[in-house]
Formats: sequence, C-alpha cells, structure tokens
Amino acid sequence: MARIALVTGGCRSGKSAFAQQAAERISPRRLYVATCPVTDEEMRRRIEAHRQARRDRQWETVEEPLDLAGVFGSRPGYGVVLVDCVTLWINNLLYAAESVGLAIDEVEVNARCSAMLDAAARHPGAVIFVTNEVGLGIVPENALARRYRDLVGRANQAIAARAESVTLLCCGIPLTLKGAGES
Repeated sequence: MARIALVTGGCRSGKSAFAQQAAERISPRRLYVATCPVTDEEMRRRIEAHRQARRDRQWETVEEPLDLAGVFGSRPGYGVVLVDCVTLWINNLLYAAESVGLAIDEVEVNARCSAMLDAAARHPGAVIFVTNEVGLGIVPENALARRYRDLVGRANQAIAARAESVTLLCCGIPLTLKGAGES
C-alpha cells in the first residue's frame, strides 16, 4: 500500500525541487512521471532543466500526459514515484477532450482522480504528486480558464483527501498542511 503525498504551491515556489529531494530520501529506485508535453521552445528548455536536475541521480523518467492510472500498473518495482505535475495533467485532459469536441467536467475529473489514486494506492512504495495552487489569484476572465481553474482545484482536493501528507510551498518554504510532510 502506497504512502501518498501531495506537494502544492504557486508557480516557482520550489515544489518540484522539494518533491524531488523528498523522493531521493525515500528510495534509490525512483520513477519520475512527467506530464508536460513539449509545446514550444521555451517549454522544451524548462523540461530540459528538470531533466538536468535529475541527471546522474538514479531516476528513470516516463512521459505520460494522460494515463496516470496506467503508469502505476505498468511500472512496478519503484520505491518512490514522483508525478510532476497534476496541473499539467488536467490541462492535457482538458485539451484532449476539447480537441474532439467534448467537455470534461468536475465529475469526470473526480472519476479520473479516483482511478489514478486507486492505482497509486496499490503501488508498494511512496507516491508524491506535485501540483499548482491556481485558485488563489483573480477570477479568470474567460469561461475556459475558469473551468480549468475549477478542474485543477477539484483534482487537488481529491488527491489531498486521500494523501497521508500535504505540503504547501511558499517562497521555497515548506508548510505542512496535513500529516508529517515529505521533508
């Protein structure tokens, strides 16, 4: 049964580095699940910076933009799995649905989160999810951005409810919201 942790915070708050350091203290057998697709040159550089931060640190990386539940079933044997990040996963789900003329709603996000968390819970090691806290700013001016904010908020709530620990990063400082934290 996996120990599930959630690491959240604003953009550039130190979430990914904190989660990576926590994972490296848990196990030498580590899987990094990257949800970010390469969309442009700037994003390619960001992804490469994250890869460099893991280079020579015993990480295996799998890129999976949509099927997070499937990753857990197909990748046994890791002491820790780090999923970075839920925010982009929701973006990818929203984009995939929109691209075929469908809409994804909070009910669907809850179902996807439940399936993902059920699969994660069966993992024999630790699972750390990284996400952004996107609901602290102004209300977006368009319906799609508001729906995205709401879907991310729903996913974050679902994961936090099942997580043993939740840590908020603010200015690089971890604040334990639930449990002992992954520090």
